[in-house]
Amino acid sequence: MVLLYLPILSLFVLASASSEIARRDATGDSKCTSNMCIAAVLNGSTVQYTLTGTGKRTVGWLGMGFGTQMSNTPMVILWGNSDGTVTLSQRQAPAEIMPTVVANPPRTATLSTALSSTSGSSTFVFTIPANSGETKQPLIFAFGSANPGSSAQDAGLQQHLDYGVLQLDLSKSLTSSTTTASGGSPTSGTSTGGGNSSGPTNDIPLTPQQRLILAHAIFCVVGFALMLPVGVLVARYLRTFTPTWYTAHWIAQFGIAGPTIIAGVALGFKAAGKYGITIWDDHKKMGVVLFVLYLVQCAVGAFIHYVKAKKATGRPPQNYFHAVFGLTIIALGMYQIRTGYKEEWPNYTGLGSVPNSVNIVWTLWCVLLPVMYAAGLLFLRKQYRQEEASRKGWGSSSDEQINMNSRYQDI
Repeated sequence: MVLLYLPILSLFVLASASSEIARRDATGDSKCTSNMCIAAVLNGSTVQYTLTGTGKRTVGWLGMGFGTQMSNTPMVILWGNSDGTVTLSQRQAPAEIMPTVVANPPRTATLSTALSSTSGSSTFVFTIPANSGETKQPLIFAFGSANPGSSAQDAGLQQHLDYGVLQLDLSKSLTSSTTTASGGSPTSGTSTGGGNSSGPTNDIPLTPQQRLILAHAIFCVVGFALMLPVGVLVARYLRTFTPTWYTAHWIAQFGIAGPTIIAGVALGFKAAGKYGITIWDDHKKMGVVLFVLYLVQCAVGAFIHYVKAKKATGRPPQNYFHAVFGLTIIALGMYQIRTGYKEEWPNYTGLGSVPNSVNIVWTLWCVLLPVMYAAGLLFLRKQYRQEEASRKGWGSSSDEQINMNSRYQDI
């Protein structure tokens, strides 16, 4: 019976592995000021920057520049528009005045429309070629609360409310949680009226889309890789010992797994719809198929439980179908999880591949589940003996009690 505790223990392992998906084995850094956060992830020859508001003030526009002062520093300024789009404007200024658009910036920034969002505190994400060999990245930042009111790249900007200088260490592991130097004023002084940020901290923030995808992954992993196997193993191990096995079985596979799987699928659709992910790749197609198969399996289980032959001469064929069908769904679910973290996560989050520990946990679980189920098949002889006794009415009282409520049920 010790094997029955392993799925519960694995919940914590799977949850830990899922949380690691948000922090791949890469480098980058981030700082938060009172009004905005800047996060950077170095990915080969490009850097992905994420600018977000902290929620303390309404975001009008967010900007950053690659240098230590406003004068002659290449800047990237972003703002949201009324139609939900985001404008990226690369600018520069010769002095402490409103910067103007640069037609040919030294490095061209590319807006990530899938990762950017104008809702809530706003999240603006862009990529830009990395400066070769430059891991210590000095930046200026500025926060404006007045939206330009136009999607044109050369739209006028009202004066910022917050500004300052900070430095990001692009060589730092994303798993580190140390806090580095605090921000300060631009060395040559920008326009008055803006307060300097205080106490920047390190914390790579996930974008709203990344959080939705991560939540989708966790719910689906718990539903398909944990609760469905728990329901199967409960049936396989306990059915010959206690009549309450069926209650535990349906609670795990329907009462808990059902809402969990529905929530996971709904979050997946929400992430795809909200951020315009319209490509129906194999992962999305298989996800819909798996969800339908799960609903069919629940219907088959209910039919077996409530519709029984009055004079059964053996185990009905639908029971064998229910067993094989359930194991097939779990196997497909494990494959679906792998395509999720191997393909979908790097494709739609911009954070690259997941840590190798996630793949290790998945592999171990794929090995452990069949082993635990195969060990439970040792009880088949006892199970068939009890079912035969129940049919003929000459079994022991304990055997009759075990089979009286759900004869010949399930796996």
